[in-house]
Amino acid sequence: MVMEYWTGWFDNWGGPHYVFDADEMVNTVASILKLGASINLYMFHGGTNFGFMNGALKTDEYKSDVTSYDYDAVLTEAGDYTSKFFKLRQLFSTIIGQPLPLPPMIESKASYGAILLHQYISLWDVLPSLVQPVKSEFPVNMENLQLNDSSGQSYGYVLYETVIFGGGHLHSRDHVRDRAQVFVNTMYVGELDYNTVELSLPEGQGFRQLRLLVENRGRVNYGLALNEQRKGLIGDIFLNKTPLRNFKIYSLEMKPDFLKSLRHTTGWSAVPDYFVGPAFFRGKLWIEHQPQDTFLKLQGWEKGVVFVNGHNLGRYWKIGPQETLYLPGPWLWKGSNEIIIFEERTAGRIIQSVDIPYLGRTQYVD
Repeated sequence: MVMEYWTGWFDNWGGPHYVFDADEMVNTVASILKLGASINLYMFHGGTNFGFMNGALKTDEYKSDVTSYDYDAVLTEAGDYTSKFFKLRQLFSTIIGQPLPLPPMIESKASYGAILLHQYISLWDVLPSLVQPVKSEFPVNMENLQLNDSSGQSYGYVLYETVIFGGGHLHSRDHVRDRAQVFVNTMYVGELDYNTVELSLPEGQGFRQLRLLVENRGRVNYGLALNEQRKGLIGDIFLNKTPLRNFKIYSLEMKPDFLKSLRHTTGWSAVPDYFVGPAFFRGKLWIEHQPQDTFLKLQGWEKGVVFVNGHNLGRYWKIGPQETLYLPGPWLWKGSNEIIIFEERTAGRIIQSVDIPYLGRTQYVD
């Protein structure tokens, strides 16, 4: 029994979209069956890592998976047929000596055009009213925060806030999991991650707030690092060789209750010509007829998460390869549909609803 025959491969942020040759795959399947063995195709249908549910890979370095788990599988992310599907049908039909039943009709996809995100509210403005911070002398990783009946936080972001006097040399000692945006008050300073472990903080007058917005980019889901998957700050952060203390820690899981509160909060305003996040942006998609599957293209946006009618579609990131997010028709309503985007840095003004996915530059895998 071949338990896991790979029909494709998953993609990581910053890499290519991997593609396996269809003829090579079918020839291999045929040779295995000819030997009398059974076979399991991984994946027959990959689907989507909705929400924050993407995994990650850790070999020499940490690499997080993209939102799409299309995998170049036998069926596409949206469940459509591929050349692999029809070639396998032909093979199986030949083996059993008779034609197979006709496959179901595929669902058509819709292109709803441009969607304007006309309102925004800064993360800094919503924090006091929406999130009650945990106070701790030391940094606490998200899983050990006293939240959710003491079960901690599983996914999303964590904001660590403390007070500093002056600037200097900030060093993470590789305690950031997985990526931190660093702010002094609301001024963006830079990022800390696995590769960047130090930053220079500008000097300033008096006491200022140091903020680290840390993203859990996804846990490693197989291999030797399985028991090391704690997220947020997993140890001390140092300023001028002195460990920082006395934190306010804000859990940003972005669950439905959070979105409901965000929807009704005051302070939403018109989006200016240029704005730098982190912030939430809001718009409406109007659908006249029966909703259909579509794909959201976020050209001009940098990095963040998209919510449609309260459903977390997953992450986008301009480094690619993935450029569209799959939006299933059953999550849409006839009439008005609410779209909320959490953008970490540079926001666009519109997003596009298109009927064809774009998963990025391809690279064939032998």
